[in-house]
Amino acid sequence: MLKEEFLAILACPACKTKVVPVGEHWLVCPNEACRRKYPIIDDIPVMLVEEGDKYVDVAVEDLDGTPQ
Repeated sequence: MLKEEFLAILACPACKTKVVPVGEHWLVCPNEACRRKYPIIDDIPVMLVEEGDKYVDVAVEDLDGTPQ
């Protein structure tokens, strides 16, 4: 699990909006114009725009479990 201090400084690299954690394996950009979701793999957030692009059309409710 990511520490609160670390989460407080994370922002979406595409739109610079603060990301919010969803479960233990995802960080989600709440900006409706962006909608990127970033996986957390082995406790490391993968904050690459290209990675977030993969999950733009995935609903937040469907982000259960470990990213593939």
